[in-house]
Amino acid sequence: GARPCSPKYFGRDAMVCVCNATYCDMLDPVVLLAPGTYIKYESSKASKWLERSEGSFQYSLHAPGLLLTLNISTLYQHVKGFGGSLSDSAALNIMGLSQLAQDNLLRSYFSENGIEYNLIRLPMACSDFSTHPYSYDDVPHDYELKHF
Repeated sequence: GARPCSPKYFGRDAMVCVCNATYCDMLDPVVLLAPGTYIKYESSKASKWLERSEGSFQYSLHAPGLLLTLNISTLYQHVKGFGGSLSDSAALNIMGLSQLAQDNLLRSYFSENGIEYNLIRLPMACSDFSTHPYSYDDVPHDYELKHF
């Protein structure tokens, strides 16, 4: 599953896993499983951090608890990939880290030992997480976007 979390606490209920120049949480590479099986990662405040377990789907309508029905012949959408948003404030925080910490952090997101992001969304102009308001064309009435 995962390397153990190096926790940092912010009060009673707030905890983050530290990623720095010498350590960052990583996962074992995800591999394609046999049909009918699954991998589950579970985290908790008490003791678990991306604890991995494996199992197999049961083909019974009389199983106790939650019943999940998966119809593999009906597809609703195509998944292009997985990722997150990168705002200017996030980029500034990343750039404020040492080079080794930056490398560890980016590997934890994009490498086979990380969560393997393959997409990033960049906000056009400022967002709620921007460090200051801005746009890509601050010239009034530039409807032809000559200053874009």
